[in-house]
This record gives sequence, structure tokens and C-alpha cells, in this order.
Amino acid sequence: MFIYKLTPGFTDTDALGHINNTRLPVWFELARNDVFRLFTPDLDPKKWQLILARIEVDFVGELFYGENVEIKTFIERIGKSSFTVGQEAWQGGTLGAKGQATLVHYSFEQKKPQVLEGELRKSLEAHLRPQDA
Repeated sequence: MFIYKLTPGFTDTDALGHINNTRLPVWFELARNDVFRLFTPDLDPKKWQLILARIEVDFVGELFYGENVEIKTFIERIGKSSFTVGQEAWQGGTLGAKGQATLVHYSFEQKKPQVLEGELRKSLEAHLRPQDA
């Protein structure tokens, strides 16, 4: 599991004083950088090997300005060429949002998915969410 901590900015809030719902997909993507580095260690877009196939976010609690948010990122599932990343946003020990993103290992030169194998698959497996979590 990867953990990313951030401090919400005032501009992250909405008129009700909550973190705006549009921020969570952005924060989740930012926290996926550790996963992206498994494929492209220097994050150079010219070497990019992933495409986003799907995202979803469930808002299960409230998140507020003024207190750090911790994003937990882990691998939920690994397929032949795609995998699912699970994420949770925690604040003050309370779950505020959770989500999933499906990513595909992709060759932009060949315009087709690539098999997840070898060391790459092992590095993803090292971050699988424990079954009891």
C-alpha cells in the first residue's frame, strides 16, 4: 500500500464548507503517482505505458478544510493487461471517500494493450490489498 498525505487548500472547499466532490478524482490521481512510477520511474510522458479505462468515487463521509487528508492506494485486482487501483481518503481517522481506477498497460506505439508480466506484475502484486483489510 502507498500513502500520500496532502493539506487541503481553501479553494478545495465548496459553499457548504466541505471538500468539493470534484477534488477527490484529482487527489486520487495525484496519489497514483507511486503506481505510475512502477511503469515509468521518471514519470516522463514520452515513455508512458498506461491508459485510464475507468474511475469511480464513492463519497461516504465528510472531508473538510483545515486538516490533512491521507490517501491510501493499493492494488485490488491484476488481470492480463489491466489492473484495478483502490483508494481511500481519510481525515482524522474517518473515511471520507473511496474509489477505484482501472488502468491498462498500453503501448502507444503499437496502439494495443501489453501483458502484465515478470517484474512488473511482481511489483503490482507487492501492493495487493490484504484480504482482511
